[in-house]
Formats: sequence, structure tokens, C-alpha cells
Amino acid sequence: MSEIAQARGGSGSGFACSLKAKAWSPYVAGILIGLLQVPAFLLIETALGASSSYVTVGGIAASWIDPAVTNIDYVAKHIAATGKNWWQVALVVGVAIGAFLSMRISGARRQPISPIWSRALGTSSPGVRYAVAFGAGFVMLFGARVADGCTSGHGLSGMAQLAVSSTVAVAAMFAGGIATALLLLRRI
Repeated sequence: MSEIAQARGGSGSGFACSLKAKAWSPYVAGILIGLLQVPAFLLIETALGASSSYVTVGGIAASWIDPAVTNIDYVAKHIAATGKNWWQVALVVGVAIGAFLSMRISGARRQPISPIWSRALGTSSPGVRYAVAFGAGFVMLFGARVADGCTSGHGLSGMAQLAVSSTVAVAAMFAGGIATALLLLRRI
């Protein structure tokens, strides 16, 4: 059995998708994610995305501290009790729950800090790893809101709609990712 088949937990078929497999075929997973666009558009007239969910949750949390924040149009739009806002929150929560269940069902385990992270950071300290991940996540989320969409929103939904803005955003994401990898991996 090939290494790829063993990693997937299957018999070598490139399209295996057993719940106990350690990894699904990217083709099948891509098709399923693409098909998820259909009910999103038909039922709540919105596309897949994730970054707006943080604005929804953050806006509600901020309104508990200072109710005047709801007077800001951007916040008010995102905390309105609409299916569009709560769909994305449910999607993000579902992704986290699904990832956890997948890990438990498949038995997939990995090191908390990969060797490449340890080499890149110069330490295997979990605190440093989590601080870097949190900071990088914040920068990515800030960029997603400036771009008016995240990688899943632009890459999956915008590209599916042939949106020019999404095509430009995805090209910029790839260029930024390649440049960052070249800079960081040169040290490792």
C-alpha cells in the first residue's frame, strides 16, 4: 500500500472518503464544498465565507460593553439577526466541531508543534507558537475585512461567481503566500 493510501487510511483509491480515513480526497472534498454553495445561495441568498462571522460575534460582544457601538452602520449590519449573519457563525462553529469529530473518528494525531515550526521560530515553546499563530490570525482577519472577504469567501464563492474582485484577491493571496514562504523557508 502506498504512503498516500496509508495516510488516507484507505486502500489506495484516490477518491476514498471513509469517515475513518485520515484524509479525504481533495477532489471529493472540493466537490462537496462547491455543492454547499447551492443551498447557501438558494436558502439565504449568500455565499460561503468565514470572516464576517467574527464581525458578528465581535460586534455583539462589543455591544454588551458599549451599546452605542450598534450605532455604527458596519457593526449594525453585521449584528442584525439575519440568516446571512448567523449562517457564517454556524459555518465557523461547524468547521471547528467537524474538525474535532474527524480527528476523533479517524484517530489522526499530530504533534502540537511541528518540527518545521520549531525550526522557523527557533523554539518549541507552545506559548511562542500560540502567540505567533494568534498574531498571524489577527493580521489575516484584519486583511480579510479590509478586502471585504476572506480566502474562503473570495476563493470559493467569489471565484465560483467569476467575480473580478475575487480573482484579484486570490491572485494577491497566492503571491503573498509564495513571497512569505520564500522569505521564511530560506531561514529554515
